[in-house]
Amino acid sequence: MAIRFGIIGTGIMGNAVGRVLKLCPQVEVAALSDLDRDRLEKSGKEFGVSRLYPRYGEMLDAEKLDAVAVATPDHLHTRPVVEALRKGCHVLVEKPLATSQEEAEEIRRVVQKTGKKLQVNFNHRWLSPYHKAKEMILNGEIGEPLIGYARKNNPIYVPTEMIKSWSSRTTPAWFLSCHDIDLMTWWFDADPVEVYAKGVKKVLVEKGFDTYDGIQALVTYDGGKFATYEAVWIYPNTSPYMPDSYMEIIGSSGTLHLDRQAEAVEALVREKFVCPRTFLNYKVFDEWQGAFPAAVRGFLYAIEHDAEPHVTAEDGVRSTAVLEAIHKSLASGKPEKIAIHV
Repeated sequence: MAIRFGIIGTGIMGNAVGRVLKLCPQVEVAALSDLDRDRLEKSGKEFGVSRLYPRYGEMLDAEKLDAVAVATPDHLHTRPVVEALRKGCHVLVEKPLATSQEEAEEIRRVVQKTGKKLQVNFNHRWLSPYHKAKEMILNGEIGEPLIGYARKNNPIYVPTEMIKSWSSRTTPAWFLSCHDIDLMTWWFDADPVEVYAKGVKKVLVEKGFDTYDGIQALVTYDGGKFATYEAVWIYPNTSPYMPDSYMEIIGSSGTLHLDRQAEAVEALVREKFVCPRTFLNYKVFDEWQGAFPAAVRGFLYAIEHDAEPHVTAEDGVRSTAVLEAIHKSLASGKPEKIAIHV
């Protein structure tokens, strides 16, 4: 029997999920929801779905769905996730899980109460270099992981064009560092305990976008491990990288470097130097390949085999706690403590 899926949010990420699901024989994309009627109808035509709802609550009430993908903007995840779980749906939610630790913990409680599957779509865990890093750490090949560094920086096109309607409601840390925080916390396998962050607001504010140009945060973990996270999205649009991404983890007896800048292709074309993205979500002939579709298929496997998703609500709580503390530190100008509530 097909897994009946609904999608809440038919923007970039919601449509990306839909394209993967449409090629999965065990799935029926049954209904879509989005406040933007034009966008909703366009996605309905692409996916051959006629059951379209401007309000996700109406969709959850009217349709008998097995699972829901929530791909709304960052600050609008909690309510649709909670309502879908309570309606008996498994939930695949875009990163971050929520934009406050309190809301993330609320979602975790609902997951525990309902017994439904929830996977945060931190798809970078499915990138083979990052997965290999985890395997090497587990095998003791770098000793005990002690120090980390991560940057994920984008051209200014992202806040001023790609997500211009809601970039003032988020920051480069929420939008970019969340992936790196999830990966580093996974590699450390430790709870974060303190954050000290610095940020700059200048370039984007002058363009009418009330958000940070860039943020750096030092995060300390149990046992004294620490990592520095950098997220900037005011690179000039001439940058070939979307994003410029680099990670390092230093252990007691070894070090790992993970550089994703070029993604294996460097192209000198007529107008500029570009590095086409192929590792995360790329269509090869008639099938989507990369970390993103692998993450979606991993969620389907968890549903079909009653298995624990590879990125759980608990993982979502840890990363959200770090991100919220980053922004508290930016506001206070002081280090902020983190307490993960079980």
